[in-house]
Amino acid sequence: MSTFFERYFPNVVAISDEFVEATIQTLYMTFWTALIAGILGIILGIVLVVTRPGGILESRGLFELLDKIINIVRSIPFIILLALLGTTTRLIVGTTIGETAALVPLIAGIIPFFARQIEIALLEVDPGVIEAAEAMGTSPLGIIVRVYLPEGLAGIIRVSALTIINVIGLTAMAGAVGAGGLGNLAITRGYNRFQNDVTIMATLIILILVFFSQFVSNLLVKKVSH
Repeated sequence: MSTFFERYFPNVVAISDEFVEATIQTLYMTFWTALIAGILGIILGIVLVVTRPGGILESRGLFELLDKIINIVRSIPFIILLALLGTTTRLIVGTTIGETAALVPLIAGIIPFFARQIEIALLEVDPGVIEAAEAMGTSPLGIIVRVYLPEGLAGIIRVSALTIINVIGLTAMAGAVGAGGLGNLAITRGYNRFQNDVTIMATLIILILVFFSQFVSNLLVKKVSH
């Protein structure tokens, strides 16, 4: 096996330590972005569902405001969002370079995306179940906790997997502008130095992370669907 890598991936073997570090950086960015943006995205998605016209806490003004903000932020290409949030990132983190600095634009870009996905997942919950809970005098918070979230759990897991896969892709893009991770390695060593084996290996590792995320998601969906 070592002979195979030395023959077909000589540059990868030469910088194997950098690959380990880059993979850890990618996992670091993915984990914290998924955790923070996941929590905030779920909250925002729930607010969108309950405040929309006909919702259990209908508030047309709040819904339209949040809906427009989400549409605007989602329309901004991530590479531009990186530049737009440069000053904000520097104020929060103290720098615009590195994996920690990349968390600011990553989280800002993922929250509206995930919130919209959560909204779609929760809107698939049977309205009859919600009406029955209201008829029994269940409070809005109770409906959210006991109806929306349990009934929409399979959908939430699916959109969470989709979001994590999206995060992994964005970390690679962030790496292209100095955020670290596999994307940075693929550009600085693979593309700029014409070391194609480095680019190929970085891509393979990213694909493995994506496939693993989807595999875990499928297992969880099967588990909660039975």
